[in-house]
Amino acid sequence: MPDPESSPTIETFTLGPFQTNCYLVRSGASACWIVDAGADPEPLVRRVRELGLTPARIILTHAHADHIAGLEAVRSAFPDTPVLIHSGEADFLSDPMLNLSAALGESLVVAPADHLLTGSETLDLAGAPWRVMHTPGHSPGGITLWCENAGMALVGDTLFAGSIGRSDFPTSDGPTLLRSIRDVLFALPDETRVLPGHGPETTIGQEKLSNPYLRP
Repeated sequence: MPDPESSPTIETFTLGPFQTNCYLVRSGASACWIVDAGADPEPLVRRVRELGLTPARIILTHAHADHIAGLEAVRSAFPDTPVLIHSGEADFLSDPMLNLSAALGESLVVAPADHLLTGSETLDLAGAPWRVMHTPGHSPGGITLWCENAGMALVGDTLFAGSIGRSDFPTSDGPTLLRSIRDVLFALPDETRVLPGHGPETTIGQEKLSNPYLRP
């Protein structure tokens, strides 16, 4: 069961033309992460500064353009903050074809990540462990950040309220996406809060019960 006393505070910033959910994850008085960095991230940056925080990490759930368009602005605001991404998408940051910005008529190139993840790590935020889980399919290096103590999972574009991530992009794979949801996410407790890359939050139990894309 989630421990209310150890639960982090999550603030959602819905950014850019694709309404991308980017998250400020806080625990304790000063520890925080930024998860994803969508376009026009000024509200997120302003909030971090208002709270007097120094982010310990910028973590990318995946490297599609709508999740990294504001990365350089966030890095500029907090220049000593390391960026983490799954190794399967390290090349996406510098390749507009892979990060899909070329398909939007843009050419988005950002600096390399500072640390590459494998999906087997446990990251600490003010004493609270967050497990990194590899959940590919929407993209090859998609990850989920799960905090068992808090009963919440930041799932990127793998799972949505009543829907699932797109699998029609060049580096997507539909069967892999379904395996990530059914074998990894659906193994989490039903009461786990799901915080997705777009749209409202949901729970694992609700999606098991009613998601039309995941019926047996």
